[in-house]
Amino acid sequence: MEPDRVLFIDGEAIVIDKPAGLPVDAPRDGGLSLDNHMESLRFGFQRWPVAVHRLDRDTSGCLLLARNPKAAARFGRAFEAGEVGKLYLAVLDGVPAAGEGMVDLPLAKVSTRAAGWRMVADPKGKGARTAWRVLRIEDGRALVEFRPETGRTHQIRVHAATGLGAAVVGDPVYGRADGAGMLLHARALTMPRAGKAAIIAEAPVPARFGTFA
Repeated sequence: MEPDRVLFIDGEAIVIDKPAGLPVDAPRDGGLSLDNHMESLRFGFQRWPVAVHRLDRDTSGCLLLARNPKAAARFGRAFEAGEVGKLYLAVLDGVPAAGEGMVDLPLAKVSTRAAGWRMVADPKGKGARTAWRVLRIEDGRALVEFRPETGRTHQIRVHAATGLGAAVVGDPVYGRADGAGMLLHARALTMPRAGKAAIIAEAPVPARFGTFA
């Protein structure tokens, strides 16, 4: 992992700017994953750090790693309690009808042998809420800021496609593939800590965002 991808580091936490295309968990096909970079992220510690949460393979940006088991457990509880601030940027293949709002759509996982699995809006699913705001509109596309209050799988992607009626550009599951890749980026992460300075990290907008970068 290149040194400039380390956005924050102290004795118990590291935040990296995960590149798009790199899965957090090892894929079934045996391809490269974040594990292949962990040795370079030890920074003198005996243990490898561990990812506290997940970003989709094609989502870039802020990913929090814990440097010891106690920190991992504490950070995990902070995510579950909704104490971690997360800000994402996405370019949508369309323009929402309003300028800002809140998507409140519970999500559930469905799976078919033909199409594989995906997440769908389902009143019986797990609660999912995402605040959003349009930042810019250009050529029928919108740059949108998302602040998820929950952390469901594919939450922003489904809330954009189903809740706002405009999928993330390059989303092969809920929208359509694009040569630039999927334009979803975890821009910033903040987490307060008792007795310590808060973890604050911001990942630069990647070049694949083009004129929206």
